[in-house]
Amino acid sequence: MPVNYKIDPHRNLIRTVCSGDVNPKEVNDHFRDLASNPSRPDRLNVLLDLTQMNSIPETDQVRGATYELRMHPELRFNAVAIVAGGDHLFGMMRMFQAFAGDSFEITQAFHTVAEAEAWLVLKDSS
Repeated sequence: MPVNYKIDPHRNLIRTVCSGDVNPKEVNDHFRDLASNPSRPDRLNVLLDLTQMNSIPETDQVRGATYELRMHPELRFNAVAIVAGGDHLFGMMRMFQAFAGDSFEITQAFHTVAEAEAWLVLKDSS
């Protein structure tokens, strides 16, 4: 499964890992699955790890993911840390930040998981 997630209910944190070739249907399925998950806290912080992903989304696919996200108003997010190892994917995630800005309290893209985790700890304590 290219999109996997685990919810840590004590930290109101979801860790999502995308691996291999990820397509828009799989991203949309992830949002639908998360929206219907009975153990999902009302508000979540997100660590989105794309370092194992081989595919690079196109601009229209990034925009489409934000539209799908808006179709699920029950999904409410606080801080979202996106980890994208390569420069091209990092740039696309900065674009996602701009497109999906109103879906999250705050979003930031990072090159490493350690940077993203440290930022989430700071955001969670403030």
